[in-house]
Order: sequence, then C-alpha cells, then structure tokens
Amino acid sequence: MKKEILILTGGAGFIGSCFLWKLNCEGFDNIIVVDNLGTSEKWRNLAGKRFLDYIQKDDFPGLLNEGKIKNIRTIIHLGACSSTIFNDGAYFIKNNYEYSKSLAEWAKEHKVKFIYASSAATYGDGEFGYDDSNENTRRLRPLNMYGYSKQLFDMWILNNGLDREMTGVKFFNVFGPNEYHKGEMMSVVCKKFREAGDKGHIGLFKSYRDDYKDGEQKRDFIYIKDAVDVLFYFLENQEKSGIFNLGSGTARSWNDLARGMFSALGKKPSIEYIEMPETLRPKYQYFTEARMEKLRAAGYTRNFRTLEDGIKDYVGYLREARYL
Repeated sequence: MKKEILILTGGAGFIGSCFLWKLNCEGFDNIIVVDNLGTSEKWRNLAGKRFLDYIQKDDFPGLLNEGKIKNIRTIIHLGACSSTIFNDGAYFIKNNYEYSKSLAEWAKEHKVKFIYASSAATYGDGEFGYDDSNENTRRLRPLNMYGYSKQLFDMWILNNGLDREMTGVKFFNVFGPNEYHKGEMMSVVCKKFREAGDKGHIGLFKSYRDDYKDGEQKRDFIYIKDAVDVLFYFLENQEKSGIFNLGSGTARSWNDLARGMFSALGKKPSIEYIEMPETLRPKYQYFTEARMEKLRAAGYTRNFRTLEDGIKDYVGYLREARYL
C-alpha cells in the first residue's frame, strides 16, 4: 500500500513552511506543497525541506478534480492572501473564500480530513469578545476585507455543518522565522530588528484612544513554534473538529514586545511613538486575547512560550539570517 499523502497549501509561506519544518522534524515527508511563488523570495523557505512534489496554486484544484493526485490523507489549507491593507474585494472572495470552498467540498466528497487557517481578524474590534464558540462566531464583524473573507468561510463551514468533521484554526498574532517575505504584514519584531540593533531605538504607533496609552495597545502574540505544535496535534488527532482560537491566551502590549526585543539584543529600550496612517486607524485592533478553553477541552495540554522566550529564540534566527 502506498504511503498516504498530505497536501499543504501555502507551504512556502510563513506558517506553512514552518509547519513543513515541523512535519519533517516528526518524520513526515509524504507531502505535496501547493503555493504561488511569484516573484517573492519565499522559495527560500522550501530549501532543504523534504516533500514529494510542488504544485502551483492555480493548477491544484484541476488536478484534484481530475483525480490526478491519489491516496490523500489530509488537506492542510494554509494558503491565503493575508494582507489587512489590500482592498481588492473580488480577489479576496476568489482567493480566500471560493478557493477554500472548492477544496473543502472536494475533501467532503472524498472523505478526506480538512484543516484550514482562519484568523483573529474575524473578531473585528472585539465588541463581542474573543470567544471561539459557534454562537459567537456567527455574530462577528471584521474590520477589513481579509478578516471578512475568513469570516465568510467560517460561516460557510458552520452553515453546512462541516465543523463536525473539519478543523479551523483562528491564528492570532503569530511571529517567528520565515516571515521575511511578508512586507507590511511582517511582525514588528521582524520589521524593527535591524533598526533596534543598528540605531538603538524603534518607532511604535501612537494610540488614538483615551483608554490606551501610547504603546499600550495589546495583542495576543504567539510564537510560530507553538502554533505549528497545535496544527500537528490536529493532524495527529483527526477526530477533533470545530473552529478553534490559536493564541497564547494572554494579551501583551507593543511596549512589552519592544522591551523583549531590546532585551534579546542586549540593549536598553528606546521607543518613539509615531503617527499611525489615517487609512489604518478605523481598522486597527486595540486589544486581542484568545479564549483558549475550547482548545484545552479538545485535549491540547502543552504550555505556550512567553512572549519574551519567543522573541529571544526568534532573534537568534534573525541575527544569523536563518530559516526554519
């Protein structure tokens, strides 16, 4: 009998390539990577990793429907446009929503496990909290088109009862190696590392709300190695299904993150507060914090790294320009 195949979409991207690293570490190489390399440098994220084949994103659905790929065990669908400042709604619908639906429908028809990436961007300004219950998911109001495309797919999953057999993961603020190609969507650690090291200071956005001081806006930061551990848990425990938050469960401020980065670099913190672009202000999340009870109830017991420990590990990669 041939070895069962894992499909990994977005496998050259940030989270996808790190999950590929995790799979290789666990002895898996029966993987087909699906992505769109374009003109970016993210091909580097695949170098040195083990997988069976690479398929261009636009070619993949046709190959699936024509039966050209056999013996698939699981589709891990991490590929998407994740920009929160890109405004082409038609592209988001086609790329993030319709493409995801086509893969999920195929997986349903062929009784293949489907694990996919959602996002904390679905929570919008947090008016309904950060509870990943199905009841709460149904009333969320994202602040940008990226979040809305992810919310649309989560709702399609729920409306078709597919949460009873498929698994969605709402990623919060993930940071770590292999994100260098993401441009404006890189984490602050990745963006500001060289500025902090070379100039000894960094800029953070000012707050435009009276209830948050400058730099005290808070996010739920989760290190990439913790995020891929959770993905691997769902791969290995395929009876677990539903839509789950994936954060650390603890909100930390941008000032905390900056201080952690300066500490990892052995430098005294020096922070300047700069103006936020006006186009970003109405879409800005001032606070996110994942409720993690649902993941724990599903049996995941490992502890997550502290923000400081994650930054320290990450800075080691950045200093040496290494990839996972």
